[in-house]
Amino acid sequence: MESTSRVDWANLSEEVLLETRVKDLRLRIVGSELEEPVKQLYLDLDAKNIAYHPPCYLADEWFVLEGSSAIGIPFYLAHPKLKALEQKLMLEVEGGTASTCLQLLRHEAGHALFYAYALNKRKEVRKAFGPSPEEPPESYRPKPYSKSFVRHLDNWYAQAEPDEDFAETFAVWLTPDFDWKTQYQGWPALEKLKLMDRLMAEIAGKPPSNPSVEKAYGADRLRAKLKTYYQQKQKRYAEDYPSFYDRDLFKVFSHDGGSEGAESAFRFMKRHRRLIIDKVAQWSGEKKFIVNNLYKKLMERSRALSLKLGKSENEALLEITAFLTSMTANYLYTGKFKPTV
Repeated sequence: MESTSRVDWANLSEEVLLETRVKDLRLRIVGSELEEPVKQLYLDLDAKNIAYHPPCYLADEWFVLEGSSAIGIPFYLAHPKLKALEQKLMLEVEGGTASTCLQLLRHEAGHALFYAYALNKRKEVRKAFGPSPEEPPESYRPKPYSKSFVRHLDNWYAQAEPDEDFAETFAVWLTPDFDWKTQYQGWPALEKLKLMDRLMAEIAGKPPSNPSVEKAYGADRLRAKLKTYYQQKQKRYAEDYPSFYDRDLFKVFSHDGGSEGAESAFRFMKRHRRLIIDKVAQWSGEKKFIVNNLYKKLMERSRALSLKLGKSENEALLEITAFLTSMTANYLYTGKFKPTV
């Protein structure tokens, strides 16, 4: 495949697609579903008199390279067939709708302006948000009740680390028709929004002082085949099953044979898989692929232990959903699995 015109997307099978290198797909933002969200981001910036439009390019994930002011957008958002493949293999598409794509673009624009205007070097910024970490944390423990942080992306992402706090605060400030002064009245986070308002007033109409547009992991340079890309991505999200959760499965299901003719725990969990994974991902904020991976291991473990349904279906459904949510939250917020109490 040497050019976009030679990629016959209409007749491109999944098998052939998976054997294709990302760079050979010759993907572009212009003419794709991403064109309108990017244009809207620039309109949002114009409405606030921000002169700089961060260049956007296709990459392997949502990303702003440290010190750069260009926004990387996942390449799979550039074509419906790639979005469908992402949904199939990862169970969800981050930024797959126009609204969520814009949310993420506004967030990433915060990172881009952070570096473009050297705001990371401002004392008042470091004082309000904290210093940038040398290495991004692998996990964090959010406080859902905290009013010291804005709420833009899911899972209280502003609490992840100072740079994300800045980007999230910027995204809230940038969102059209959002009355942040009223919505955050009485919150300590309001002071960060007021600071953002002052900072943006200072740079209004001005060109950036550090317009570095260094790119990382550009799709036009990704030589890996799609099947390799997804093998690596799935491996990053895969986690081992901790054996200390066996006792929790014993609490949910019967391990002493149960009543004669009782449904196996494996079959019960398989029947309710989609519902449980959707709910756990919704309430934990974790990616569906990770939740599904853990769930499949619980299913296999219940089969290995010959567990059966020893209580009402509704009761077991409630307990296994609560158990998986706790298991997922422990990992999400601490970076490791922990025994439940």
